[in-house]
Amino acid sequence: MIFYPQERIGLFIDGSNLYAAARALGFDIDYKRLLDLFAQKGQLIRAFYYTALIEDQEYSPIRPLVDWLDYNGYTMVTKPTKEFTDAAGRRKIKGNMDIELAIDVMEMAQHLDHVVIFSGDGDFRRLVDAVQRKGVRVTVVSTVKSNPPMVADELRRQADNFIELTELEGTIARKVQQRRDDDHPDLGDIDDHPVHPNLDEIDFD
Repeated sequence: MIFYPQERIGLFIDGSNLYAAARALGFDIDYKRLLDLFAQKGQLIRAFYYTALIEDQEYSPIRPLVDWLDYNGYTMVTKPTKEFTDAAGRRKIKGNMDIELAIDVMEMAQHLDHVVIFSGDGDFRRLVDAVQRKGVRVTVVSTVKSNPPMVADELRRQADNFIELTELEGTIARKVQQRRDDDHPDLGDIDDHPVHPNLDEIDFD
């Protein structure tokens, strides 16, 4: 990873995209360890986390994670999902956060030296180009080791740096014991946090 101690860094995490990439590689993200890692690389100004929330549910599976992140150093950006019926009559839930992430990156660019985008979505290539022309370096974090690869080739080429998620696994993955503790929660484990739930039923594209 190419970072400089004096750099002002901003993290922009596409929650569903990062979750899908890590799951494809067979590990869970420890968001406290992730934040600590990048805080050591420079001056971490802000860490944004983007996710859609299913409203009108008695219990939202992602709510515990959202609450934990909100109290532990992340700036949460959420919006309700939209439900619709496709041409085949199937119920679909849509929860794309691309616009929110792009707007925040553009607004924050003047306060940052280095933008780190946790997503492999090729739609962000134009955003990366625009930010680079403002003099800001951009790193993309995703994976080419999954099958199929989770990062679009055009996005990886546009970025100043690409960090392969598997290279971070040893630093930001949740430990095995931590996963067992979550299966059998103890009231003393207050520093533990939930993982991003399986949201396969939601269309994030």
